[in-house]
Amino acid sequence: MASFIVHVTIENKPGISDPEGDTILNDLVLKGTHKIVSKIKAAKMLKFTIKEKDKKSAKFKVQEICDELRIYNPMVSKVTIDVFDAEK
Repeated sequence: MASFIVHVTIENKPGISDPEGDTILNDLVLKGTHKIVSKIKAAKMLKFTIKEKDKKSAKFKVQEICDELRIYNPMVSKVTIDVFDAEK
């Protein structure tokens, strides 16, 4: 079995408020710095290291773990899963 690094990014779906991202953006506006930034979205990332036979199996297993543990609310959260080969 090979080792894979799996990144799970959890962010709010479009239309769901993002107070953390709004607060960071407001801080930039209040300070008058970085005026080129018009929007910031906050997200949470989990990084798994997993042994599986291939990338597809690693992605499926991590998705299964996330669903089983209910680490996100599917009604308000968008989840993106990216799989990378682990460095040897």
